[in-house]
Amino acid sequence: MSTITQYDNTNRGVLFKNDRKEKETHPDFRGDCEFSIKELKQLIAIAEESGQDSLQYYVKGWKKVSKKGTSFLSIGFDPKLKESSTPKAPASVEVNDSDPF
Repeated sequence: MSTITQYDNTNRGVLFKNDRKEKETHPDFRGDCEFSIKELKQLIAIAEESGQDSLQYYVKGWKKVSKKGTSFLSIGFDPKLKESSTPKAPASVEVNDSDPF
C-alpha cells in the first residue's frame, strides 16, 4: 500500500525551461501556477474597498531538480497588501491625578 503525500500548492507554481522554443520571441520558461478562489475573492474585495484597480504580488523562487533530473524553478506568490490609510486610534492611557508625575 503506497501513501501519496498531498501538498498545498495554493499561490505556488513552477517554471521549466521551454523545450518548444523555436523563435527568439518564444518564452525561455513555461509553467503554471495555482491560486485559491477564496483568497482571490477576498483580495478583490480589499482592492475594491480601497479603490485599487489592480493587485500586486511578491514573487519568490527556488531552484529545484525534479525526480527525473530536470531543473526547474518553484515559485510562490504573496499578495502585497497596502497598510490601511485609516489612522489607528491611540491606546488609551489611564490617568491617576494623585500621582506626582
